[in-house]
Amino acid sequence: MSRSLFWWSDEAWAAFAPHLPQNQPRARRVDDRRVISGVIHMLTSGGRWADVPPDYGPPTTVSGRWNRWSRRGISTRILSALTDEGWIA
Repeated sequence: MSRSLFWWSDEAWAAFAPHLPQNQPRARRVDDRRVISGVIHMLTSGGRWADVPPDYGPPTTVSGRWNRWSRRGISTRILSALTDEGWIA
């Protein structure tokens, strides 16, 4: 069975990456691009977090990153910045 996975293009990631929080006090972080691609994939597919494809990393990491960033307003700040820069209409 083939699945269509979402991955950030190099150009889009170059615009997104500067808005990521830095120096987060946690254990070694799973690759941001991989995890955030998983978040986008799950939000657009409407699947359960427990069903995150393994290509994106552990489901708890993908859902945890989304939940933490949402609670702290990080996702809203990133989306606002990308809208201001013209990446999102």
